[in-house]
Order: sequence, then C-alpha cells, then structure tokens
Amino acid sequence: MTPFAEAPEALEVTTAHAVAVEARRGLTSVPRTLSPWLFYDALGSHLFEQITALPEYYLTRIERDLFRAHASEMLRLAAREMPLTLVELGAGTATKTGILLEAAVQHQPEVLYQPIDVSETALIEAADNIERHLPGVAVHSQIADYTASAFTVERPRDHRVLALYIGSSIGNFAPEEAAKILGNLRAQLQFGDTLLLGIDLAPSRQKPVDTLLAAYDDAAGVTAAFNRNILDRLNRELRSSFRPESFRHQARWNASDSRIEMHLESLAEQTVHVPANSAGPGLMLNFHPGDTIHTENSYKFTEGALAHLLHVSHFAEMKQWRDERDWFSVILAEAI
Repeated sequence: MTPFAEAPEALEVTTAHAVAVEARRGLTSVPRTLSPWLFYDALGSHLFEQITALPEYYLTRIERDLFRAHASEMLRLAAREMPLTLVELGAGTATKTGILLEAAVQHQPEVLYQPIDVSETALIEAADNIERHLPGVAVHSQIADYTASAFTVERPRDHRVLALYIGSSIGNFAPEEAAKILGNLRAQLQFGDTLLLGIDLAPSRQKPVDTLLAAYDDAAGVTAAFNRNILDRLNRELRSSFRPESFRHQARWNASDSRIEMHLESLAEQTVHVPANSAGPGLMLNFHPGDTIHTENSYKFTEGALAHLLHVSHFAEMKQWRDERDWFSVILAEAI
C-alpha cells in the first residue's frame, strides 16, 4: 500500500516552494519569525522523537500514560457501539497513537487510520511501523498542511470518525488560529463524531514555570539542536548561508499570553544570504547581536481557555483525563 496521495516528484516541488515562501515571509517580517512546521524535515523529526524521551519533556510521557490507562474507555465513549475510523492531525511517526490503535483493534477487527502530516519521512515511518505490528490497521496517509485545511477525511460507511490532535500540538497556534484549525476539522465531521485533544496545562501551584522552561531547554541540548536545525534546513534546501552555531537557543515564558516561546538569538554581527528561488529574488539579511528569530509558541491552557476554544470551534467536552499533578490533560469532545 502506498502511503502517499500524490506523486513524490510533485510533493518535492510543492514542499520546496512552501519552504521558500515561508522563509521569505518570516525572515522579512518584523520581528523575524519562522513557522514551526519547518522544524520537521527528516533530521528535525528525528530530533523531536529524541526530545519526547528526555526526562524534562513530561508532555509525551504523561500523555502516553493517560492513553495506556484509559484508551479503551476513550474509544468506547467515542464509538458508542459503532465502528470507528481514526484521523490524526500532525501525526508525525504516530508513536503514541499505537496505543490507541491497539485498543481500537480490540473494539473492531479492521481499523482505518488516516495520519496527516507535512513530513513525508515521518509518515513513511509511521505507516511501516503500524502495518508491521498491527495487521488489523489499514493506513491511508496524507502529506498535507492541515493548518490550511488542505486534507480530506475518508469515512467508511456507517462509521464514526474519531479525530486525534494530540501531543499538545494545538498549543503551537495562537488562540484564533487554533480555533480556525479545529473549525476546519469540524467542517469535515458529522454530528456525533469526536475529537481527542491533548493539551498542556498552564502553570499552577502544582506546576511551576521552571518545569515548563526545562521542558523546552533541556540539559542535554537536544531542543537547542532541534531549534537550530531550522537554519540548517534553510541552508540545505534554499542554499542560504546561516551559521547555526552563531545563534543561541532561547526558551522564554510569556505570562501575559500564557505561552512558552522559542527563539534563536544572534550572537554576533552577521549577514545571511538567501539566494533567489521560486518565491522571489535573493535576500541579504543583517543580524545584530541580540536580534532574534521567533520559531515557536507553545500555549498552555487554563480551564476557561479550553472551554472557549471548544465552544467557538463547535465541540462540546464529553470527558477529560488528567495526571495526578494536573500538568497535562486529554479531552474527548463531541462535534455539535
């Protein structure tokens, strides 16, 4: 079974142009930014998998534990005595999703799983791993930018759809963008379909800010390498002249917006050349010491922020599962 909806040649052209467009948009903006989807080339996806295993990065560990403890209940509540098909936004290598798929094949003998991601490499790995270890699961992958609503949901006859948006990926988007993403997903669902959403919770007495900062600036420097790899990717794919070692990884807590921010800070006076490409003419970018490129936001949710997000995107909470320290939450919500 081929895991791609488009020919690889077309995908390469589309991805290369998208990288060029995003680099031009972000690097010419004030302040400079780069979209976090640029992290996930082959090396970036590999580095992120390493991050999820770090002791400081509690998000993946807690979410996995919640799935192990409650997957059967989550699927039973979503199915309500009907077969399910699972759709996952930003699936990556679908490591944690395997727990849910194992529970799904206990619920029904055949499961259609539809992972959607911008990373071809990650989807290949996900499809190979799942089809090798879970023969009851058919994988229909899509390489697509789900943030632009450029994906489709297959619905087998008489099935409910369970959409997965896990790993706190929704936190990478500003509240209005997050609502748009869930709203676009909701437009492809029917009444009674469900969403399983993983969110990281805001700081509290049980969860100090230092815990958050450590998760995004680990002692081993893996997150720093992940952040700098975005510059390496531009060098590889656009032939730009970034010197990643001349940029320092920074993680900051922005209390007013309830988010962790990741930045790359220039350590020197430097000029970067981006040659002409399909997105436009060449660029000469001047950086002074202390200038930054803002590469990622990770919003942390209060109960009120979660309720508002679900309401404006036309979902209603059915049940919520949290760890004993109230650091992370998985929510099952119904399309209404």
